[in-house]
Order: sequence, then structure tokens, then C-alpha cells
Amino acid sequence: MAQGLGLGRVFNVVAAASGIHIPLTNAGAISFVSFLDAGTQSFTLKESKDGASEQNLAVIKTLYKGPGVGGTWTKVTQAAAATFDLTTDAVNDCVAFTVRGEQLSDGFNCVELTASAGILVAILHDLKVQRDPALLASSV
Repeated sequence: MAQGLGLGRVFNVVAAASGIHIPLTNAGAISFVSFLDAGTQSFTLKESKDGASEQNLAVIKTLYKGPGVGGTWTKVTQAAAATFDLTTDAVNDCVAFTVRGEQLSDGFNCVELTASAGILVAILHDLKVQRDPALLASSV
């Protein structure tokens, strides 16, 4: 494997992740990053068993919002919930948070985040097996 290459060694990516059941069978955690230029976004987090028997996953407690063009992240906390709203903010129009595999209920192996608008990227990390990017297992 190429030295210094993060993809396959450190992380895998689902670039268009909204509404997609993403298994955590090959990764320890998944971080979501969403962007909508100066807009309001709503998010709903669910867990499932291979895409079936989905239910809300109320683990969103700590998030970070920041400028989509880079800058300082601001910590946001809320009571554990399966939903989150990012209200219109001309500066902080990006949000990021992580779900760890151990936060899923027994027997559940997939995470699905649905965003009402904008761009949503999922980054799977803490990969259980490191591979050349061309040999990565499917993320969906």
C-alpha cells in the first residue's frame, strides 16, 4: 500500500450519503460532514439491520458547526436525539459529528443520516482492515 495514502488505510468515503444505509461492519465509526451555503438543514439519524428494521438512533449529542470554506469550529451540544437542525447561519453553514459502532443497538449494523438539503458526506474511519483503495469493500 502506498505510504501516506489515507484512503483505504485510515478512512473510506461515501460522497453522496443522505438517506443511504451505511454498514459499520468494516469500520469502527462514521463521521458525517454536511454543507449548505447559508441555509437551514434538518437531519434524522437511523440505525438498521442491513438496511431493514430501521429505527431512530438517538445519539446525536455533540456536533460541531463551522464555515464551509474552513475556519474555527463551534461546539454544539443538545440532549441525545435522533434529529438536529442547523438554522440559517451565513458563517457557520457546515456541520460535522461522529457515530461510533458501539452506539448502535444490539443486532444493528448500519447507520443512515438523512439531510433535508445540502451536501452530505460520510467518512468511515477506524477501518478494521486496511486495503489499497482499489480493493476497498463497498461502503453501501
